[in-house]
Amino acid sequence: MRDQLLALLVNVVDELNERRDEKIPTENLLEVGLYGEAGVFDSMHLVNFLVLVEEALEDEFDVEISLTSEKAVSRRVSPFSSGRRLIDFIEEEIALARDGEPDEQGTEAGNAIPAQGLAGGPGE
Repeated sequence: MRDQLLALLVNVVDELNERRDEKIPTENLLEVGLYGEAGVFDSMHLVNFLVLVEEALEDEFDVEISLTSEKAVSRRVSPFSSGRRLIDFIEEEIALARDGEPDEQGTEAGNAIPAQGLAGGPGE
């Protein structure tokens, strides 16, 4: 599913790039900062991007999720800090929307974030 989600994000960014003077790089979208100090979006453009992603998710995966929920914006590590983190968050939300059962670690089965991805863990 990760490859499909990455392709979906690249398609949305390509669509946005058609209307932007300053293009967002898609070659390594997993590592691109989406929002924040090193982010390519300001708050208004981030919301526009997320709405387009939500629409694409509904079309491609037949699932309705909100990427701008309180859950998303209140996380200690923002799902908007990189393409990789956004994909992690989308996977969690799709799994919850489909079966609603997080595993014992509080994440959906198979979607646990490696230790280096947690705030305060190695690399943070």
